[in-house]
Amino acid sequence: MPLVSPHAASPLIDGRQSERAMMVRRGVQGRLAAMRLSVLPELTLPNGRRADLIALSPKGEVWIVEIKTSVQDLRVDGKWPEYRPFCDRLFFATHSGVPAEIFPAECGLMVADGYDAHLLREAPEHRIAPARRKAIVLQVAQAAADRLMRAEHAIAAIPA
Repeated sequence: MPLVSPHAASPLIDGRQSERAMMVRRGVQGRLAAMRLSVLPELTLPNGRRADLIALSPKGEVWIVEIKTSVQDLRVDGKWPEYRPFCDRLFFATHSGVPAEIFPAECGLMVADGYDAHLLREAPEHRIAPARRKAIVLQVAQAAADRLMRAEHAIAAIPA
């Protein structure tokens, strides 16, 4: 199913995310928006990995947030270091039912509910090269524009 679908209950949910992951996502998106970051969910990176959330700061920083909803979810996912080359800051986000101490200390950490998120630990900065930054920012802009266009077409196709 495409990321934007006029047939889903929500056109921005593709069915891969659990309700709990969507709750964490909503809270983190709210917090990042309050921090003046522009957020895009579910972006496939050049290495084939899919970032749960990618955000652009007003200063042009690229942040990636990886959502984990359980201890098992984190334990079986060893791919998180592969996000690091594509962002200036890497965060994990979870909910209050997951112990904070299980998350790698070299990443930031947010705890979210469905309305907001609390920044428990700031992510260390690892600046990406200017050419990579330009490519990622362009990819985010193109994906956001494409999704908006598909959503507008889907709305226009709904009978009045």
